[in-house]
This record gives sequence, C-alpha cells and structure tokens, in this order.
Amino acid sequence: MIKSKKLTKIKNLKHGFFNSIGGYSKKIYKSLNCGPGSLDNKINVKKNLQVVRKKICNKAKNIFLLHQIHSNKFIFIDKKYNNRNKPKADAIITDQKNIPIAVLTADCAPILIYDDKIKMIAAIHAGWKGAFKGIVAKVIKFMIKKGCELENITAVIGPSISQKNYEVKEDFKRKFIKKNKNNYKFFKKKKNKLYFDLTSYIYSSLKKIKITNIDVLNIDTFDIKNKFFSARRALKLNHNDYGRNISIIMLN
Repeated sequence: MIKSKKLTKIKNLKHGFFNSIGGYSKKIYKSLNCGPGSLDNKINVKKNLQVVRKKICNKAKNIFLLHQIHSNKFIFIDKKYNNRNKPKADAIITDQKNIPIAVLTADCAPILIYDDKIKMIAAIHAGWKGAFKGIVAKVIKFMIKKGCELENITAVIGPSISQKNYEVKEDFKRKFIKKNKNNYKFFKKKKNKLYFDLTSYIYSSLKKIKITNIDVLNIDTFDIKNKFFSARRALKLNHNDYGRNISIIMLN
C-alpha cells in the first residue's frame, strides 16, 4: 500500500493506493486483484477486497465501489443514501464516516480528494475520457457547492500510466487540440510515435480550478517493477484480461 505524504498527516482519515501484492488471486490476476468486473474467480476478488478493507480499518463498512463507465458522472453518499445497486459513475463523494470509498484502475489515474474544514472526501477514476469530459472540475464544483473551500482541499493523483508508455494516435491529439489549443503541451513525439501525459493533464485541470495543495505520486503502472496491474501491459503480453488496482479513502 502506497500513501500520500500530504494525506498521511491528516488525523481521522485513512487512505491507500494498493498495487497487485498481498491477495488471493492466481495467474494473470496475481494477487490483489480488486476488480469484480474482471474474469477472475469472484471468491478471490471478494477476499481481496476484505484484505483492503481490514488494512484501511477493521471497523470500516464494506468498500463502496462503482460500475465505472469512463464518464464525468459522480454520486454523493449522504445520510439518506440507500441505493443497493452499484451506480454507473466514475467518482464518489461523501461526508459520512467509516464508509471506505474506492475506485479501480489499471493505467487510468485514481484521484483522492479531501476537504479539511467540511470533512468531505472524494475518489475519482479518471482515464482520458473522464478527464477530457471534466470529471475533476465537476466533482470539485459540487464539493464547493456543499460548503468546501478551495484552500482547504487536498488532491492526490495516484499511480497511473506514464507518458513514455502511453502511445496514442493523431486523431486522439486532434480531439484535445480542438478542445483547447494549449493542450498540445501534453503530447510528445518520439521516433515517429505520439505519447500523451495523462497525469500532467489532470494536474493542469486541478490548477485551472485553483487547487494549490496537490500531491502527485508519479508511479508508472505500466512498469512491471512497480507491481501494479496495467491494461496496456496485459495487451502487450497478449493476456485476455487484467487485474484492477484499488485506491481508497475513508473518514473515521
């Protein structure tokens, strides 16, 4: 489990970015695969989620997960929230204690957010689509509406694919340039190949909405040495599926 130095300093807050180590899954899912949507043995995935829950806090309720759809949709869990189904969205916001909220990634960026005054947290799954559709700004705006203030917010961008391993096509770049011509700075050409910097794009989105307290972990999920699941690496190895990394935060 990897932690943010900024979030670790905060009392009454638990969080962690988990890689593939310390679970029950076998073969390509070895070993802490937390993705119920993967083709892994469901019993092992449940056991893995319990491992994570206990590492966060023994008293924690079951981990709240989403059916992630690469959107800019989010859900807010308040006292009245009682949806038994897994919502289709890519971010969770809550002010409730002992509810661990989490997102699953395998190259996309997990973002954990905390407001120190209102005591509100968020977990965001931001692949290029969600980031492009403005999921980060949408979540922050909602938190502000609920009483949070920009100077009290800490945002942490967790492990995700690095630019040097994120090859994209020209039409991908055109889409970003069409949205904002300054987006060219997130692209790099090397040996006739084009690469995109997802982390910097998200960092820039946070800066644009005047978040100043940002922690970037800069850990490449594609690099096998870091022991994270990676969709792109799995594709390169001709695997038919891949495990999911979990990033989690909880008020206690």
